[in-house]
Amino acid sequence: MEYAITRPQTVPELHGEWDGPAWAGVTPLTISHFHARSSRHQPRVQAKLLHDDTTVYVIFRVEDCYVRNVQVHAQGPVCTDSCVEFFVEPRAGGGYFNFEANAGGTFLLYFIQDHRRGPDGFAKSVPVSGDWLRRLRVYHSLPAVVDPELPGPVTWVLEYAIPVALIEAYAGPLGNLSGQIWRGNFFKCADATSHPHWASWAPIGEALNFHQPDFFAPLRLL
Repeated sequence: MEYAITRPQTVPELHGEWDGPAWAGVTPLTISHFHARSSRHQPRVQAKLLHDDTTVYVIFRVEDCYVRNVQVHAQGPVCTDSCVEFFVEPRAGGGYFNFEANAGGTFLLYFIQDHRRGPDGFAKSVPVSGDWLRRLRVYHSLPAVVDPELPGPVTWVLEYAIPVALIEAYAGPLGNLSGQIWRGNFFKCADATSHPHWASWAPIGEALNFHQPDFFAPLRLL
């Protein structure tokens, strides 16, 4: 499986318009491989991506229930909330980024060069700095805090723009993006909600572990 990231005909305005001018003709991917440990709640989750010379654009649309957001500080454990994630490895074997964000737009983001686990976390990783996190442009359709949990149903959208310069600050110069093949995966989770679940775009095997770059799939930049 692979996903083609095209160039925008219209630059996304980050208003959360899933079928708006920038996104209407873009093919979505579906995050539908639910891990066996998931509850019976399996939301419908889709994502679309675009790129240009300076920016990678990402939009998620989630048809959900049991939504809860309490993490409001950057680099906090947003996976415990209603959360969507985009892991991307721009250069094979050169490390990957885990763009994890709850439905309220709070991010956790590291550059991970060795995903093996030790007593202090990953064998080799670095948090993306607050300066770079503040350069992410983010739209979220739900409030930053949703507590108590919404029993649903509710459809929510998260849209953000990643500066290519952020990626290059950690992964090194990338040059012209058109024609490159990156690798990555997309996830949905909600660890500490009443109906926890864990889903991926590309299958991840039996282990409940999103940090498995061997399972990343190609992302073709057109």
